[in-house]
Amino acid sequence: MIFGRSARIALPALVAATVVTAGGVLSVSAPAVAQDPPPPVLHNVKYSVFSEQPFYVDIYYRDVDPPNWAAYSHNPYQFSPKVEAQVGPDQQWNLDVQLADPDRWAMVAATSGAGEARPNVHCVLAVDGVVVATHQGPKGALCSIRNW
Repeated sequence: MIFGRSARIALPALVAATVVTAGGVLSVSAPAVAQDPPPPVLHNVKYSVFSEQPFYVDIYYRDVDPPNWAAYSHNPYQFSPKVEAQVGPDQQWNLDVQLADPDRWAMVAATSGAGEARPNVHCVLAVDGVVVATHQGPKGALCSIRNW
């Protein structure tokens, strides 16, 4: 087969263009793999509850960060365990938990419940060793950084 001069020039150019195109397709890098975000920094949260008279109190506290406000508001008790504890002037209830966002979620509340007794309940909330909230009341107390 005999090609004309223009065909002889065009054919190598076509082959070269095809090789460059194929090489470009082959050399395309794979998309970057999405990296997981770093884990949240956890803060040590310490809850303390005591009273001026020996008494059994109900204590609600937050020991995990809810995933978002909607999940919390749908069922706050899922994220706020309750314990009954005997407290007094020399008998504190203490609990250390780890929270990523204590400004938003750290909370402890204690109540003496129905009845006439007024044991004067106190609570203390510390984050990373610094007391950030205290409260006391004749029948109960709420300690939180956030206004509830």
